[in-house]
Amino acid sequence: MTSSYLIFATLAMAAVTFITRALPALIPRKLLDTPWLHRLNESLPLSVMVLLILTSLSYQDISTTVTLSDTELHLLMAQIGALILVLFIYHISRQLLVSMVVGIAAINGLFWLFSSFLG
Repeated sequence: MTSSYLIFATLAMAAVTFITRALPALIPRKLLDTPWLHRLNESLPLSVMVLLILTSLSYQDISTTVTLSDTELHLLMAQIGALILVLFIYHISRQLLVSMVVGIAAINGLFWLFSSFLG
């Protein structure tokens, strides 16, 4: 990578960030008050949270391997348990930060629990 490429990439990222931040101020208020946009605003955080959690599941070879090591099985069970707990906490509280903190604590706690008592 050359320095001109890095400078161009940085400027492009800055421009995209600025445009996405400035766009709501430039769009007329009438368009921002549409019902479909309000529904999208309500459902988007949960959708993004589910996609982030599902893509973070680290077990890739579920169809190619027949046997799982104990560590892989414990990690997979901890991730699935944390996913269910995060979705449940978000459904109750509607707070992303609380859900993320619970998810981080849950994955570490569940992995420790499964490794200690099942392994």
